[in-house]
Amino acid sequence: MARKKSALTTVGIIFALLLGVFIYWLGKKLENYLYEKTSEKPISTTQPTRKGKPLSEEEALEIFLPFGNPSNASKSDPENYLLVNEYMVISYSRSKMIPNWVAWRVTPSDLGDLEREDSFRPDERLPSGFERVLPSDYTGSGFDRGHLCPSADRTSHPEAMASTFLMTNIAPQTPDLNRGPWEKLESYLRSLVRRRNDVYVIAGNYGEKGKIKRKITIPTNFWKIAVVLPTGSSPSSINERTRIIAVDMPNVKGIKDDDWFTYRTTVRDIEQKTGYNFFSNLPQNLQEMLETKTDNTRLR
Repeated sequence: MARKKSALTTVGIIFALLLGVFIYWLGKKLENYLYEKTSEKPISTTQPTRKGKPLSEEEALEIFLPFGNPSNASKSDPENYLLVNEYMVISYSRSKMIPNWVAWRVTPSDLGDLEREDSFRPDERLPSGFERVLPSDYTGSGFDRGHLCPSADRTSHPEAMASTFLMTNIAPQTPDLNRGPWEKLESYLRSLVRRRNDVYVIAGNYGEKGKIKRKITIPTNFWKIAVVLPTGSSPSSINERTRIIAVDMPNVKGIKDDDWFTYRTTVRDIEQKTGYNFFSNLPQNLQEMLETKTDNTRLR
């Protein structure tokens, strides 16, 4: 009789464990399904009212990349193709079909009260020889359409927000990265802006661990570098005491609950991983100081 009770208890435990695993699996599937559905809104065919005149290439580089063009992106290199608008600068890869990096600036005036309105769409600025990535290319892939320049950094005007949903600003991220430490850092940087700072950001990726539909490269890692300056100050005011935040995050599952600062690193380490040259417009001795320090500012 005791043996029978023991067997029933074991069966009960196994059943409970299996039920728990099933509920967890079902919850994750539902979370991903709901995220996909909210990201699958019809592509808007209405162009938002323009906020201002287009920037020239020179003006955009001066505003968004005042410390230097890290890969010397240009219109003549299809693997390092330069795209500019009033809101960001992009280096795009024709073969990888994702951005190499995206650079932008966030100031208090960039943060308004617009709610996110997904309008993922191909970027018609690409030359005719480039295949356009469609929002539907990501559907069912298991990867999020990961923003490099987040839409929440451009909530002051519909056109500004719409610019972040161009597929040239998107790369495949695991849901746990995109909705975990990556998003936490985005929010933290905006909190610095709300405390009267201007933040110059450049974000990108490296490595390859497969492709979506045999064409869109899935990076192994995503990195980000942020330069924090008092609001209204000139980029030329950067000095050895300027706060530099650099992170390198793996594009993997299981990190959704991680804090962003777990992945802090140095600019020099990102240079070694990517082959880029950051802060090339600065004096060599200042470059050395900024690129070799890890941010240890007390978080508040």
